[in-house]
Amino acid sequence: MHTLFRGGRVFTATGSFAEAVLVRDGVIVAVGSESDLVRQAPAHETVDLEDGLLMPGVTDAHIHPVQAGLEHAKCDLSEIYGLDEYLTAIRTYADGCDKEWIDGGGWDMSAFPGGLPHRSQLDFLDRPAYLIQRDHHAAWVNTRALERAGITRDTPDPADGRIERDADGSPSGVLHEGAMDLVGLLTPRPTTDDMDTALVTAQRHLFSLGITGWQDAIVGSYAGSDDQLPTYISAAGAGRLKARVVGALWWDRTRGADQIASLIERRAMAEGLDRFSAGSVKIMQDGITENFTAAVLEPYCLCGGTGLSYIDPGKLREYVAELDANGFQVHFHAIGERAVREALDSFEGTSPDNRHHIAHLQIIEPSDVPRFAALGVTANLQPLWATHHAQMDELTLPYLGEERSAWQYPFADLERSGARFCAGSDWPVSNADPIQGMHVAVNRTEPGGSVHAGYPTAGIPFLPGQRLSLTTAMTAYTAGSAWINRSPAGVIEQGRPADLVVLDRDPFGLPEAEIWTAKVRLTFVDGEAVYQR
Repeated sequence: MHTLFRGGRVFTATGSFAEAVLVRDGVIVAVGSESDLVRQAPAHETVDLEDGLLMPGVTDAHIHPVQAGLEHAKCDLSEIYGLDEYLTAIRTYADGCDKEWIDGGGWDMSAFPGGLPHRSQLDFLDRPAYLIQRDHHAAWVNTRALERAGITRDTPDPADGRIERDADGSPSGVLHEGAMDLVGLLTPRPTTDDMDTALVTAQRHLFSLGITGWQDAIVGSYAGSDDQLPTYISAAGAGRLKARVVGALWWDRTRGADQIASLIERRAMAEGLDRFSAGSVKIMQDGITENFTAAVLEPYCLCGGTGLSYIDPGKLREYVAELDANGFQVHFHAIGERAVREALDSFEGTSPDNRHHIAHLQIIEPSDVPRFAALGVTANLQPLWATHHAQMDELTLPYLGEERSAWQYPFADLERSGARFCAGSDWPVSNADPIQGMHVAVNRTEPGGSVHAGYPTAGIPFLPGQRLSLTTAMTAYTAGSAWINRSPAGVIEQGRPADLVVLDRDPFGLPEAEIWTAKVRLTFVDGEAVYQR
C-alpha cells in the first residue's frame, strides 16, 4: 500500500518545495502535486500534514548520544542554571542514591565568577563528586575526589590539561581538559547494559526531535568516557539501532601514527552492518576559549597565553595524510583560529572524496575562510552557540578582543566563499533540537525557552551579518549532514529512503523570530513511524 503525505508544504532539501510525497515499502516513489500523485496511486493511506511542513529527517553531524544517555541517568544539571539550583539538584540526587560516587554533569561555566566553581561548594557531600562541565572540557570535583586521586599542590599539570589552583597552589576543584582523567578514570564504569540503555534512550529522544541519523563524534575512550563501539555494533546487529549512524573513532593524542592500524581494525569490526559504520576519525586539536585552551594566533587579552595545540602541526599533517590514504574521513574539533588553520593545513593534498570536515569553527581568521571551498573541506556548524549569552559576553569577548571577536561563527562568509555545510548540536553539550539550531543560524539570537533566553543581551543579534537563510540552515541539517555520513537519506526525492519529519507548523511561513516554536509531530524511518507526539 502507498502512503501519501499531503496537506502542507514539502521542503525537499534539493532547492525546491513540493506539495505532496508518495511512499511505498519505505521508499519515496514520487514527489510533486497532490493530484498527480493521487493519479499514480488511487488506493493509498494518507498522512495529513495539517498545514505543517514535511522535511527530510535530520542527520546530526556532531553529537554524543551514548554519553548523553549515560549522563542523563546520573546527576543531571543540564536543564537548570545557577549555583543554588545546582546544589539543590546535587543534594537531592545524593539523598536518593547510595552510589560510591556522585557523578554526572551539565553545569555552565557562566554560572560561576570567572567561570570557576570550587571544591568547597561540594564538600557537604559524604562521597567523592565528579561533575562534568556542560562543554565537557572541565570537571568540578570535591575535596574527597581530589584526595582519592592523590592530587595535591605538588601534582604537576598534565601536558594536555590544567589543574585549577587556589592562591596557595592547592587544587581548587576544577580540572581542565586532560586533567579531567586524573579523577574521571577513577569513577565507576558503566556496565554493558548501562551503555545499551543509554543508546536506546538517546535514540528515542532524538527521534522526538526529528533526528533520524547522526555522527557520534567520539567513539572511543576519552576523559573518563567508555568505548561506545561495542554498544553500536551490538545494537545494529540486534536491530535496536534504527537511526543511520557513523561512528567517529577517537584519535588518542598521546599516541602517533602507530594507532592507525588499530583504527583500521576497529573500522572493520563494523563492516556489513546496515545501520552503523565507523569510517570517520575524530581529532581534537584544541580546547575551548573560556578556559583559554582554544588554540589562537595572538595571546588572549588580560591573561596571555595562546592555548593548546594538542597535536604538533607538523605531525598532524603526517597523520591526516596517512588516514586519508587509508580511506578515512577526518572529523576535527577546532575552536580557535590557530586550530582551524592547523586543521586546514593538514588537509592540503588530501582527497575531497573522503568528505573531511571541521566542527565548531568558533573563530576563523578571515584569510582562512575561502580555504574550505578550495580544499573541499566541509564546515560543520553548531549554530546554537552563536548568540549573546553569559558565557559569550562575560567569559569569551573580554579575552578575545574586538577584532578577533568579530571572527566568530562566520557562517555567511563561509557560504559566500562557496563552502559546503553540515550541522549538528554537540548534545549533551547543548540542546539537541535542530529547530532551535536553525533559529539561531537565521536570527543569531537565543531561541525562546532556552535557559539563556533571559540574559540581558540574549535578544540582540550576535554579529547579524553572519546570518543564514532558513533554506540554507535546514539544508545543512538534512542534505548536508547526510552527505557527510554517506547516508542515502537527507533529501526528499524519488528512490530515497522515507526518513521524514512532520513539523506542526511551517517555519518558512512564520516570522523569523518564531522559527523556534515549530515542533516535531511525526518522525518516520524507512516509512515507519518511530515517533508520534
